Amino acid sequence: MRVWWREISGLVLPVDCAGCGAARAVLCADCRGGLSGSGAAEVRPASRRPGPSGLPVVYAAAPYEGAVRAVVLAHKERGALPLAEPLGGALAAAVRRSGAGRAGEVVLVPAPSARRAVRARGHDPARRIALAASARLRRDGTAARVASVLRQRRPVADQAGLGARQRRENLSGALEVRRGGAGPVDGARIVLVDDVVTTGATLAEAARALREAGLRVEVAAVVAAPGDAFVRPVAGGSVRESVGYPYRPKIL
Repeated sequence: MRVWWREISGLVLPVDCAGCGAARAVLCADCRGGLSGSGAAEVRPASRRPGPSGLPVVYAAAPYEGAVRAVVLAHKERGALPLAEPLGGALAAAVRRSGAGRAGEVVLVPAPSARRAVRARGHDPARRIALAASARLRRDGTAARVASVLRQRRPVADQAGLGARQRRENLSGALEVRRGGAGPVDGARIVLVDDVVTTGATLAEAARALREAGLRVEVAAVVAAPGDAFVRPVAGGSVRESVGYPYRPKIL
């Protein structure tokens, strides 16, 4: 009932832009432009500190600040479900930037939410954005689908307020592939997806669970990352430096 009412009320009641508060617009043109993914690039979560072991290469579409942060939170915490479409478009841009989909099918595997969080929010934000992203990728000619094969096998604490080490300890061994879940993604190009990356602990644990099930995962894509996490190759291509956002990478 709660999700149904949110969707209906968003259609018939006056709303303000989730990004900047402009009147009578779910998302204004300027804020929608911030989610275009034109600056999608590789990121280094928790830059200036080593990332968690096993973290795949991560690509993000936009910095987690300002209007982008407001839109992500409005979708996740306040149930502004129409925002899944522009957020999915941004995620699709990050997936394309990663190079996934150039050969064969892409399977987006969303980071799982705790059941209690899904019940409290009335929806699963990462999965909803992943579905929107796969639809955008298909419209653009990329074979893509979503496989929600990961689940939590033990309770975890709320990650908010935890540091990088605490997040890793909190999530260590917490995820697993659902029984029979390896089959639907075996042989496809797997891209782990989430709305936001901070320390990378969630994506690293998700990658571990997939690899433990015999699945290959090398790339992750997210809507947003901290602004100072965006990186670029420097001399020789073996070292990267944090450049902050905006960084406009060469389009491949």
